[in-house]
Amino acid sequence: MIPRYTRPQMAAIWADENKFAIWLKIEILACEKMCELGLIPPADLETIRQRAAFDVRRIEEIEARVNHDVIAFLENVAEYVGPAARHIHRGLTSSDLLDTTLAVQMTQAADLLIAGARKVREAAAARAREHKYTPMIGRTHGVHAEPITFGLKMALMYDEFGRAVERLERARECVRVGKLSGAVGTHAHLDPSVERYVCEKLGLRPDPLSTQIVQRDRHAEYVAHLALVACSIERWAQEFRHLHRTEVHEVEEFFGREQKGSSAMPHKKNPIIAERLSGMARLIRGYAVAAMENVPLWHERDISHSSAERVLLPDATIALDYMLAKLADFVANLRVFPQAMERNLNSLRGIIHSQQVLLKLTDAGVAREEAYRWVQRNALRAMEEGREFRDLLAADPDVMAKLTPAELDSVFDLRRHLADADRAFRDLGL
Repeated sequence: MIPRYTRPQMAAIWADENKFAIWLKIEILACEKMCELGLIPPADLETIRQRAAFDVRRIEEIEARVNHDVIAFLENVAEYVGPAARHIHRGLTSSDLLDTTLAVQMTQAADLLIAGARKVREAAAARAREHKYTPMIGRTHGVHAEPITFGLKMALMYDEFGRAVERLERARECVRVGKLSGAVGTHAHLDPSVERYVCEKLGLRPDPLSTQIVQRDRHAEYVAHLALVACSIERWAQEFRHLHRTEVHEVEEFFGREQKGSSAMPHKKNPIIAERLSGMARLIRGYAVAAMENVPLWHERDISHSSAERVLLPDATIALDYMLAKLADFVANLRVFPQAMERNLNSLRGIIHSQQVLLKLTDAGVAREEAYRWVQRNALRAMEEGREFRDLLAADPDVMAKLTPAELDSVFDLRRHLADADRAFRDLGL
């Protein structure tokens, strides 16, 4: 049975409790370095370390009055610390807290997404090995082309999600940047060593140069990488939806014993998870557009990006985390029907081997265009008249003047299309 989505870790990253905890950590770390620089008395630093705390509800109460989240937070911390709180936030601006914290949160989120993409790869690898030699028809333009194996299809998914992991790792790296540089990024009231110290302790790099904020091309790149991963999810959700169709029915989405597919038609077993994933991918692509719109801000900063980010960053990471978890379960529990694959493979009575006939004729000395005409006329007759392709070729005097019956038989050998599976799996490390 497919487990429900149970990933509270991602939502917790964006919860106020985690955000304020990071804010407090930044403030304490900054005080530590400023004490080292002789700006804060050691006794006051010790008081800050021992007493600094916050209460989310109390911060909300203060914010309702002051209409500023950072000021509300600082007032609440001061209630715990007392007079030594005068050193907290020295030389900092709100965005020093906001953007550095955002970098920590996005890094934490990326770690979960990377783990989720790896789970998808694991599921795809298992199904690839299971069906390495399970033949099926390959389709181009939605039309039967030549044989492949279902294992190769799943190996392709494994490979694509390897790139998804790499994209998420790049996303993590591009936003792993903090700043404590003051109101317009000039370090006018705060030594740059404080920024370096705090960022190092948080596992971040200090931004080489900032304004009041870290520049939003970084955040746009992060969300763009998420959107590409969502596109890969939709690419495979759509693949499985097509293979699930009644006329194809080569795979089927897991369907629980007590599950119902339609309020009106008891026979229905719909690919609802695959369709859900396709729809959610559209949301994340939309978030990527909003993130890109956040890049052009006024001068050293305006606030137009902030409201969008408060929605799009939690939503995009939570949604993608959900999608990766669902896709991993989907692939692991996917029902595969090799007999249906074989039926569809043979449904066009051998015309899927037309290229092999063409190449055999050109090898026998026939001009390519002429050989193409001979093969095409017999393939189209096989489709239109419901005849066996091999029988029509065997009765064609042009073809048989160039090929022996044994040579004709050899071109219908399915093993030619399976032979490369070993090499492909080996190259992918499967």
